[in-house]
Amino acid sequence: MKIIESSRRVLVCQNRTCRKQSAAKVLTAFQKLSGAEVEVVASSCLGQCGNGPMVLVLPEEVWYSGVSAEEVAAITEQHLQGGKPIEAMLYRKFHGLSR
Repeated sequence: MKIIESSRRVLVCQNRTCRKQSAAKVLTAFQKLSGAEVEVVASSCLGQCGNGPMVLVLPEEVWYSGVSAEEVAAITEQHLQGGKPIEAMLYRKFHGLSR
């Protein structure tokens, strides 16, 4: 029996604050758009309450904050498939980018 392990995971916070900010819709959008090579996981609190919905892409440890369901297609195409995180959407607390 061969076990296929996804090399990339997308965690979408489903805790109270993120759920109030439509995190369930974000999770559903990732589940619909992400291919088999990406495991999409409904996570518990990612510890960044008030900045959500929070999305964490592993193993790269790339954080996105305030993600809407409408933005999931761009993350999927540009980051997950194209390998380029979307700088404008990154969580500034962990990705202090210079301009």
